[in-house]
Amino acid sequence: MVPNPFKFCSALKVLGYFMILLVAAIVAVSYYAVVVLAWGPHLLHGGFEAILSFSIIIAFHVLLIMLSWSYLMVVLRDPGSVPENWRRASEEENLEAGSSMTMLTSECGVPETASSSWSPSEGLERRQSIPYCNKCNNGKPPRCHHCSVCQRCVLKMDHHCVWVVNCVGARNYKFFLLFLMYTFLETTLDTLSLLPAFIRFFEEAKNHSTSPANLALNFLAFVLNLAFSLSLLCFLVMHASLLSSNTTTIEVHEKKRGARWKYDLGRKKNFEQVFGTKKALWFLPLFSKEDLQNIPALQGLDFPTIRDCQLE
Repeated sequence: MVPNPFKFCSALKVLGYFMILLVAAIVAVSYYAVVVLAWGPHLLHGGFEAILSFSIIIAFHVLLIMLSWSYLMVVLRDPGSVPENWRRASEEENLEAGSSMTMLTSECGVPETASSSWSPSEGLERRQSIPYCNKCNNGKPPRCHHCSVCQRCVLKMDHHCVWVVNCVGARNYKFFLLFLMYTFLETTLDTLSLLPAFIRFFEEAKNHSTSPANLALNFLAFVLNLAFSLSLLCFLVMHASLLSSNTTTIEVHEKKRGARWKYDLGRKKNFEQVFGTKKALWFLPLFSKEDLQNIPALQGLDFPTIRDCQLE
């Protein structure tokens, strides 16, 4: 028996749990540097400094709550699993029609002719035309892919993210994008808030006016937040482009150059397929019941195409 090398990919889950601890550590360092060291003491001075400090600390906590909420939703929410023995509704109708036709033929005793005969090769071709995962032994809905780390098929899979120990798919992609956005805003705020302390770093280090531990924390927090802010900006731009064309990271390699992507329904509809139609919930890691019922794409099993819209 030939060993499956992809089974070793499941070891990445262990790395993911380490990443969760790393995220918590970065948040703790940033909190101490921004709130406790940099701006907390200014609250006691009064005047404009106190107002500015209060505003920065409030904004810091609001963004921290939103990114933590979004992060937990990405980690804990199932990205979308394929129901057992899944088949498309149209395929089930075809199978039922085929079986009823066979029963009718046998009951009526209609003789087989060259035009009406059915060969096993035709059935094999039909089965092969239906997307099927040999690893899960189950059908594959549109835009579904098998994750080698999670060892299962994921609905509208975008990628497996080690930072959240989970796949990003149809049912948690919105939460992932919100996590990216709020983390970018938080790290940008931290970088700007710590910039004055970073500028004073070398002078204070030379004069020994601040403890070495506090200097190191300020320096570390500034560098970490700057690095994350720049990298997240690139990541946000990439996913904004994917969102506008209704494409996943995996599907970028599947699209035909020069041809319009069949799931690209226009920016507004593409956006609503991920964030829903309720504007009040666009920036919250939540979905309304109406959107979950009325937008099939949020469930990850059915996606309208350009052709469907043209037929309407």
